[in-house]
Amino acid sequence: MPTSFPRLRDHLLDPSGGLVYHLRARRQRHRNWAAFHAAVAGWLDGWRIAEKELVIVGPNAGYALPGGFLSRFDGVVALEPDPLARHLLARRHDATALRFDRLDSLRTPDGLAWLAARFPHAAFLFSNVLGQISAPAEDWSALLQRHLAGRTWASYHDVISTLTAPSYRDTLTITETESLETTLARFWPGQAITVTDHATFRLSGTGPFAYAPWPITGTRWHLVEWVAHRAQDQAQVLTLLPDDACPPATLR
Repeated sequence: MPTSFPRLRDHLLDPSGGLVYHLRARRQRHRNWAAFHAAVAGWLDGWRIAEKELVIVGPNAGYALPGGFLSRFDGVVALEPDPLARHLLARRHDATALRFDRLDSLRTPDGLAWLAARFPHAAFLFSNVLGQISAPAEDWSALLQRHLAGRTWASYHDVISTLTAPSYRDTLTITETESLETTLARFWPGQAITVTDHATFRLSGTGPFAYAPWPITGTRWHLVEWVAHRAQDQAQVLTLLPDDACPPATLR
């Protein structure tokens, strides 16, 4: 691993964030986004972990994070490239233990390894970011299994996006194994839809998985998945990954 970690570059204008996103969030967070934000609040409320330090990757201004969530931890680190988002996030009432770091954990194939090494005692929350950024190598499931198998992490992320509104709009938790097409049919029953696949379906390979539709604009819908990963026993991780040069194990 190189001695210098990959550093975040500031982004104020971005297709999935930046000024346009802040304006949209200001208009929609208490209106069309309210049901989705309530789903995220429920997921986070049920995510009770032993770690006292949390690293949030891509929180933006924390629009989807419920009030009081940050105060559950003794220390919170945010990895966020948007300077306006950092300013707004720092102004939250529950952000007294918040600080920012310049690590870019998503741009390079070893980014998640840097994340684990730089924050050895923290849990990680990927805040609706993995479905918006393509994996720098392989896919996110493989990189997560390779570098964070022994750590506690959770993610909510875009699975697909579409211009077709779903017929079913409540949150669903799915424990059985099923295909993406079967999951989509739960929300769009009997409908033929055209989707953009964000390559994050059943991230990490183990469930249960929860889903909620998100009307990001008046015409575009995202289906967002939630998954929480428990830290595996370190001895098991070392057995599965005896050499950094070995390909990642697939855990089912």
